[in-house]
Amino acid sequence: MKALVYDGVETLTFRDVPDAVPDPEQELVRVVASGICGSDMHAYLGHDDRRPAPLILGHEAAGVIVGGDRDGTRVTINPLVGCGICAACTSGRDNLCADRKIISMPPREGAFAEFVAMRPANLVDVPDDVSLDKAALAEPLAVSWHAVRLGLVALDPAASRSALVLGGGAIGLAAALALKAQGLSSVTVAEPNEVRRSFLEKRCDIPCVPAGTGSYGLVVDAVGYAATRASASSLTEPGGVIVHIGLGEDTGGLNIRRMTLQEITFIGTYTYTPQDFRDTCSAIFDGRLGPLDWAEERPLSDGARAFADLRSGAVAAPKIILHP
Repeated sequence: MKALVYDGVETLTFRDVPDAVPDPEQELVRVVASGICGSDMHAYLGHDDRRPAPLILGHEAAGVIVGGDRDGTRVTINPLVGCGICAACTSGRDNLCADRKIISMPPREGAFAEFVAMRPANLVDVPDDVSLDKAALAEPLAVSWHAVRLGLVALDPAASRSALVLGGGAIGLAAALALKAQGLSSVTVAEPNEVRRSFLEKRCDIPCVPAGTGSYGLVVDAVGYAATRASASSLTEPGGVIVHIGLGEDTGGLNIRRMTLQEITFIGTYTYTPQDFRDTCSAIFDGRLGPLDWAEERPLSDGARAFADLRSGAVAAPKIILHP
């Protein structure tokens, strides 16, 4: 099969690789759409030791089952696989499983390929009236759906129902959409890139500002740098919540004294639970997350150029979907 292979820092090669072969407990999925994630970009830049070259990246995918009783079924893929037996998994929190694995991280190859093998429990059927490009957005949307759900549960009743999202990339946009879908009407995105701000306002109807000002009941850091954490801890109201999704830098930025004195809750969030993934799919299918027409589409064979364009900041759209 053909695949886009990460062969070294800023080096991607579209070439033949061994066919994906499912084990007896897996389905073979022909990939129709696969999105480029920020973690793929981290690997591409050589910033992720968990993804050594050579490796097929990609974990945001949808496609069609090939063979077996469900041949031809359209599905979207939950790429996160827990052990199934630990306390985290048995309580429905597979995302905290110590032995969790995700496709695009050894020993699992990713979805920038013609085929990928997945267990049936990680596949969600897609209605015929929903495009597989939209269905491929389920993974990044689920990341933010999970984060927003946790943040709203922790929000003090006295805090305002206003939210600021730091970062207008795919996860930031997904957070803004999830906030609206889960009941908040006052949502603003802080994004320094003027081209991206214009895209989000015109294409996605999301209010944007160059940088956050004022105060908010809930602040979502979809970037994760010291500078954005500093903004989050200064812009959150007393009794408010900071939801931290971004993985830009490990340390720095938080004003712990202010957060302590103002009883500001900080929540770190990682991926999603299986139920969050299913709930996100339902919200995609019934339209609660909007038209989801803001991704740019390119052939997988042009994947190296797509990564280079993202690296240079030449892409206005918050997501690129690759088609094998």
